Amino acid sequence: MTPNRRSPSDPNDRELRLWRVGRALTLAFVAAVLVAGSVFYGLVVLLGFNEIDTTVKLDAKTLFDLVKLSFGVVAGSGALVALVVAYRRQRVDEAGAHREATRLHTERFSQAVDKLGSDSPAVRLGGVHALAGLADDAPDDSLRQTCIDVLCAYLQLPFTPDPGDDPTQQEEHHRYLAFRKVRHTILRLIGDHYRRPQGTHRSWQGCDLDLAGVTIDASMDFSDAIFSGGTVYFGGATFSGGAVDFSGATFSGGAVDFSGATFSGGAVDFSGARFSGGTVYFVRATFSGSTADSGSMVDFGGAMFSGGKVTFRLATFSGGTVNFSGATFSGGTVNFRSAMFSGGTVYFSGASFSGGAVDFSGARFSGGTVYFSGATFSGGAVDFSGARFSGGTVNFRLTTFSGGTVNFGGATFSGGTVDFRLARFSGSTVYFSGATFSGGTVDFSGATFSGGTVDFSGARFSGGTVDFSGATFSGGTVNFGEAIGLIPDGLLTAVGTPVPATVVLASAWLPPVP
Repeated sequence: MTPNRRSPSDPNDRELRLWRVGRALTLAFVAAVLVAGSVFYGLVVLLGFNEIDTTVKLDAKTLFDLVKLSFGVVAGSGALVALVVAYRRQRVDEAGAHREATRLHTERFSQAVDKLGSDSPAVRLGGVHALAGLADDAPDDSLRQTCIDVLCAYLQLPFTPDPGDDPTQQEEHHRYLAFRKVRHTILRLIGDHYRRPQGTHRSWQGCDLDLAGVTIDASMDFSDAIFSGGTVYFGGATFSGGAVDFSGATFSGGAVDFSGATFSGGAVDFSGARFSGGTVYFVRATFSGSTADSGSMVDFGGAMFSGGKVTFRLATFSGGTVNFSGATFSGGTVNFRSAMFSGGTVYFSGASFSGGAVDFSGARFSGGTVYFSGATFSGGAVDFSGARFSGGTVNFRLTTFSGGTVNFGGATFSGGTVDFRLARFSGSTVYFSGATFSGGTVDFSGATFSGGTVDFSGARFSGGTVDFSGATFSGGTVNFGEAIGLIPDGLLTAVGTPVPATVVLASAWLPPVP
């Protein structure tokens, strides 16, 4: 039952407000009279009329002008007082209107929440739409956030899984589908409202969304949304179906957090997104979708990373497809530190690395395929230091290294294939110093070394195959100084005799002097 509240139109309230206004006007009138008298007296004193004797007369015109001036000052003062009183009255009315709007919002909120607890899916669906409407019309941001929090909390509630199509459980199956419709409606409404420009009616941009642990098996549309404030949290969420669309979205502030999320089905689309500020977290996220399922993809194709921070630190890529093809890395930080690539496919094909930092340090490549084929490294820093290549394929075929730094220092190549065939080293500094080649295949056949620096100093060649067959050394510096172990296949033939000044070989590898 709704508790009794005194209505704003209560007669006692009106009498109290009228008494306060009357008292204010009376005080204003008395103040105006006192000001008029003071001004008149002051003018008389100022003009020296207090010394007028019987021989000097104050003519009527001068006296009338003084009176007019006095009352002009009083009128101005009165107008100012009236404005102050009107402003105070307006503030009181606005406060009363806000209290009334808040009261009505609270009543409607309670009714909508009651509907969400109904046993009827149809009633719950009505409660969802009622809460979304309340968020749209909320008197202030705090009340809007409360409505959004309740909708998110509903999604976080546990639900009974689908019993399947067994005829003996048909009723339970239909009930599952009905309640799933409620959850899918909330997901759709969140996306619809978040795409509206911030500051416009029905926009939820800038609000917090807490979808931690939620199962997202339906579509959500954040395309072209702007994330410039607030926190959108998908931590521990499971993306198992449908499509979640961030294509064309702008991340310029705030935080979007997928830490610990599992991408096991469906598609998550960041194609064409712009990362210019804020932070997007994929820490410990798991990409495990089946590669046989063409719909299982996380797509950053054509995305622009020009600022802010996107982190995949400790993420696991064990299946499905993650696509960065054609992406532009020109600023900010993209962090794959200690990530595990054990299955599936990750594409950086045709990507442009021209600035900022992309960090694969300590990453483990034990399966699957990672493509950098056709990518361009022309600036910034890409760091594979300490990475471990023990399986799968990492493909740098036809990649261009024309600027910036690419660092494989201290990396371990013990299995799988790392393919640099036909790569062009024309300006970058590429470090393999201290790397260990103990297994697998690292293939530089047909590569061109025409500029920049490629540094293998102190590298250890103890097993596997490192192949420079058909490589061309025409400029820049290639340094194998203090390298340990057997000379890579085809290196001496590719370098030629005499050894060019731009190529430094380990002393044990130098051809015998005739």
